[in-house]
Amino acid sequence: MPTARRLAHEFLDRRGLTTIFGNPGSNELPFLAELPDHFRYVLGLHEGAVVGMADGYAQVTGRPALVNLHAAAGSGNAMGALTNAVHSRTPLVLTAGQQVRSAIGLEAMLANVGATQLMHPLVGWSGEPSCAQDVPRSLAQAVFEAELQRRPSYLSVPYDDWAAELDGTAAVTLDRTVHRGLTPSQAQLDDLAAQVAAARNPALVLGGDIDAAGLFGRAVALAEHLALPTWVAPSPHRLPFPNRHPLFRGVLPAGIAPVSAALTGHDLVLVLGAPVFRYHQHVPGEFLPAGTRLVQVTDDAGAAARAPMGEALVADPAPVIEALLTRVPGRTSAGGHAEIPEPKTGGKALHPEQVFAALRETQPDGTRYVVESTSTNSAWWRQMDLRHEGSYFFPAAGGLGFGLPAAVGVAMGSPDRPVVGVIGDGSANYGITALWTAAHYRVPVTFVILRNGVYGALRWFGELLGTPDVPGTEIPGLDFTAIAAGYGVPATTALDEDDLRTQLKTTPDGPQLIQVDTEPTTPE
Repeated sequence: MPTARRLAHEFLDRRGLTTIFGNPGSNELPFLAELPDHFRYVLGLHEGAVVGMADGYAQVTGRPALVNLHAAAGSGNAMGALTNAVHSRTPLVLTAGQQVRSAIGLEAMLANVGATQLMHPLVGWSGEPSCAQDVPRSLAQAVFEAELQRRPSYLSVPYDDWAAELDGTAAVTLDRTVHRGLTPSQAQLDDLAAQVAAARNPALVLGGDIDAAGLFGRAVALAEHLALPTWVAPSPHRLPFPNRHPLFRGVLPAGIAPVSAALTGHDLVLVLGAPVFRYHQHVPGEFLPAGTRLVQVTDDAGAAARAPMGEALVADPAPVIEALLTRVPGRTSAGGHAEIPEPKTGGKALHPEQVFAALRETQPDGTRYVVESTSTNSAWWRQMDLRHEGSYFFPAAGGLGFGLPAAVGVAMGSPDRPVVGVIGDGSANYGITALWTAAHYRVPVTFVILRNGVYGALRWFGELLGTPDVPGTEIPGLDFTAIAAGYGVPATTALDEDDLRTQLKTTPDGPQLIQVDTEPTTPE
């Protein structure tokens, strides 16, 4: 009779989950034994980095990614990184080992007591099989829950279950499929099209889900067809619209009053693939300007339910876009791309705009950027020219430690496009062990570390909150070239702008790190 392990491996194989990101402990070894030869195990040296790599990999491939974690302590280490995957709606399947069943109640070492509760409220589903016979079904549920909810799921499995021989009824799980469909009705599409057609001055707001769903090009077509001024929703983790397009109006600010001010003058705001809205700075005010109506289209029922204003349609944005393209008469739209301003220059060090201008001018068209440098957001959007889907990835929950690991995962999942990680020196330390994985697997990724010696975003918030004199905002003395060398990644320091451009033009067949000193800036 087949073992639970064999059935689990076969199910994962059939679902295409043959790449495992992990950092194993003793409880996980029985699951990892006898892996099929074509499975790939990607080792990370810390659970946070493991989840970050899987997050980037799943986002760029558009498929679920499998993560194998240790029990309570290891799973706990992963929770910071998990917050980003939750808010980017990344379908991660987290599996974790558990003590043998007879030792869980005794709270033996490495027992995960209350395992199903540990990851709440982050994961969309968590479970532990009721018995060994239930392992294949429970694993299938974890995979399907992640796919259906577009949210991480978590499965704890006692390690003595894996070698248990199961009867034939357990194998029926292998043939299961689960599909999701959220097509709006014709009446709903007619009503929405009528609202857009009747609007005097409509506007479009796009969220990261548009890029994640492969709708980047169709969103551009819609904006051009209806000549819609287009914003990106606040705090974007993906870029759903070319940022130099003449209809692009920028990224909406992350405060209630500033969002309302930005949308003033529009009688209808159509929001596709985004919450309304993910605020950050507490700037209270009216949610919308007087006379403005908002319609949100999202397949995230939770985002629709918790919104404080507007009308929501829980549906796949794809058929909505197609319906608006065919049912609403077109309007004249401008052509061309917006000009890019001259980069600001620094004094003692380069201004971040000089770094981003160098990236824009040296990197191939279609480069994927994984960005985790929050204090340079304003400089980034002033200088970059991103015209393709899947060009931008950012920590969706603002949890530090995403950038370095996610850049590794994006590069592993997308070998056909160059990948650059743009990481602040404060952020880099949270996921620094990802450098070892990049070196060990010779992942072709370029890391650009912006070293300014401070937590720039914290200083900015200190000014906003009237607390400019708090300790712990300076981090001098870091040398990422030495750290990278210790992990096996070739690293250099860019001495000036010309030197930076020269180094950025190199195309290594593995990872490389470029450290560049920059002047401190603020997000806005």
